[in-house]
Amino acid sequence: MNEQRNLWIAIAVSVVILVGFQFLFPHKPDPQVREAQVREQLDVNKSTAPQPSTSSAAPSAPGGSTAAPVENRSEALATSPRIEIDTPRVKGSIRLVGGLIDDIQLQDYRETEDPKSPLIHVLNPAGSNDAYFGEFGWVAGEGEKIALPGNDTRWQADSETLTPEKPVTLTWDNGEGLIFKRTISIDDNYMFSVKQSVTNNSGKSVSLYPYGLISRRGLPHTSGYYILHEGPIGVVDGSLKEISYKDLMEDDGTVSEKSTGGWVGITDKYWLVALAPPSDESLTARFSHHMANNTDKFQADYLGAAQTIANGESASTESHMFAGAKEYKLLEAYSEQYNIKLFDRAIDFGWFWFLTIPFFQILQWINHVIGNFGLSILAFTVLVKAVMFPLANKSYKSMSGMKKLQPKMTQIREQFADDRQRQQQEIMALYKREKINPASGCLPIVVQIPVFFALYKVLFVNIEMRHAPFFGWIQDLSAPDPTTLFNLFGLIDWTPPHMLMIGVWPLIMGITMFLQQKLNPAPADPTQAKIMMFLPIIFTFMLAKFPAGLVIYWAWNNTLSIIQQRYIMYRMGV
Repeated sequence: MNEQRNLWIAIAVSVVILVGFQFLFPHKPDPQVREAQVREQLDVNKSTAPQPSTSSAAPSAPGGSTAAPVENRSEALATSPRIEIDTPRVKGSIRLVGGLIDDIQLQDYRETEDPKSPLIHVLNPAGSNDAYFGEFGWVAGEGEKIALPGNDTRWQADSETLTPEKPVTLTWDNGEGLIFKRTISIDDNYMFSVKQSVTNNSGKSVSLYPYGLISRRGLPHTSGYYILHEGPIGVVDGSLKEISYKDLMEDDGTVSEKSTGGWVGITDKYWLVALAPPSDESLTARFSHHMANNTDKFQADYLGAAQTIANGESASTESHMFAGAKEYKLLEAYSEQYNIKLFDRAIDFGWFWFLTIPFFQILQWINHVIGNFGLSILAFTVLVKAVMFPLANKSYKSMSGMKKLQPKMTQIREQFADDRQRQQQEIMALYKREKINPASGCLPIVVQIPVFFALYKVLFVNIEMRHAPFFGWIQDLSAPDPTTLFNLFGLIDWTPPHMLMIGVWPLIMGITMFLQQKLNPAPADPTQAKIMMFLPIIFTFMLAKFPAGLVIYWAWNNTLSIIQQRYIMYRMGV
């Protein structure tokens, strides 16, 4: 029937959009207030004391290092004395020259499912090829000529190790009456607290602007999906801002906007580095890009309001820096604890976030009971089917009724073969007599499309699904089925091209889709019927690249639908 053809075409178009939209419509950020200039980034081998502003406007936050990089990570770590970071979930170090937080490894996460694979590195030392670090400091006000701590400043530390129980205080005297202190603490997870203070004994008042920045060297590898944002991100003036690396490179290199509180950072698929200044203070948030040593440099920073410090007085400010895994409950807790607005939105929940977040929470709860995310997906599917049962029941009754009317409809088409308008009139009259609404058969799948998108997001972006095993060969529900029909599922020692990676679960999904399609009324047009026969094959190839958890969901959902629909057909005598 035409309505069934339209239904399957709608589903196919929806999935095509899901996979290919990112290639057709590049994401554009919201309009931003642009700064006129980008401050030249400073060399680690030169003094980085910020220079006085030459305009009436507040200065910009300085940039990270542009020193020529070294190839070896261990060499970069050895260029400066360091404070060790030792917590249950994080290990790494803080660079004493410059006071940079630039070496973070996550003890709970590895690069692959192999427990012996390397730990995930979130931050990399300044001076390395892929330098990625956080920096805090002060910028002098207009007309101020003050020696300030910079990237070459050698701080004095009161401890050699930073732990959750023992903060570290860095101290530096500029020799002109200003004493700078920076107290760094870390909790049991991924949040640093950085308290900066200045004591003024210079004999005159000074005006300083506090800043924080995240600097990243090189264009990182991204997943390349339109539905997933990776790159500069933040909440500025209460609104979530997502700026792609490409857009920042193609525009004038700077996006800047005034805000009260908020946060700025750079996000990967599963990892986040972000700065959260005081929530009640005015600041300028900025995202920027420039070239240094023929390499892309990306920066997210904030510049706080000026603090005037009279002689004999002190001033301080405290900010937070997150460097770790984007665990939803943890981000939500930090959002509440430190009043960081929309911090959990660092996870790209997508257009259907109002479904994605509840779905994720339900799956988490089921997994807590069952202990296997794959089985939790199956149980969740049953739950969704139960919620949609009344609507689906009505739909399947309508489709079964239409299948039962198939002989009468064929008779009408043969009787009025030369009069298409009369055919439609007679068929509609038949629907009316039999009290069948052909459109009602589309409703369950139309409703199921946002459910599909939302579950796709849950499996694709939430780190809790990363490396979550099912059974057998499925050791990562967030990755595609690793087997393929074209090497007989591993019996032949050959790795086929990516497009031929058609695993066991995509095949099961395609078979269940074919069986479900056979239960529906067939299109009257033979050409349309042949096209419909190819849809399960097309979907098998398309969904083979999707996360295995989503394919398992689809196959199990099809199986439940077949059982439900077949039972209704039996009850109706079809």
